Amino acid sequence: MAEEERGICVRDVAADAFIKAYAEHLKNSDKFEAPVWADLVKTGTFKQLAPYGDDWFYIRAASIARKVYLRPGLGVGALRKWYGGAFRNGVRHQHFTKASAGIIRNVLIQLENMKVCETCEGGGRRMTRVGQQDLDRIANAVFRETEE
Repeated sequence: MAEEERGICVRDVAADAFIKAYAEHLKNSDKFEAPVWADLVKTGTFKQLAPYGDDWFYIRAASIARKVYLRPGLGVGALRKWYGGAFRNGVRHQHFTKASAGIIRNVLIQLENMKVCETCEGGGRRMTRVGQQDLDRIANAVFRETEE
C-alpha cells in the first residue's frame, strides 16, 4: 500500500521553530500590532528589566497562541502561572510570582479580534476553526523547511 500523506499540526513541529515562524507571521500581519507601551513594560513583577528584544511581544503572542492550541480552555490565570517565575528577594527566600496579566490579556484580545481564538462557555479560550487552520498551515511550512 502507498504511504498516506498525513496532515502536519502544531504538535509535530519543534516549539521554538514554530514560535519563531508564527511570531514573524504576526509581525507581518496588519491585524496584530504591539501596543505603544510594549517597550516600557516588564513581563512580571519578578523581573528587574523589560525584555531586550524588539520582537518580544510577537514572540510571547505566538507562544500564547501555541499554548491555547495545545490546551483548549486555558485562561489568563493559567497563562500567568505558566509564564511566572521566581521573585528573588535579595538575601531573603525567593517565592514564585505570577506573570503580568495585562500583557496576556492584550494578546488574547488581539487574537480574538483576528478570529484566531474565542472564549469558551466554561471560561478560558480555545482556537477557532480558522485559527487552527492558520496555525497548522504555518506548522506545515516549518515542518517542510526543517525536513529539507
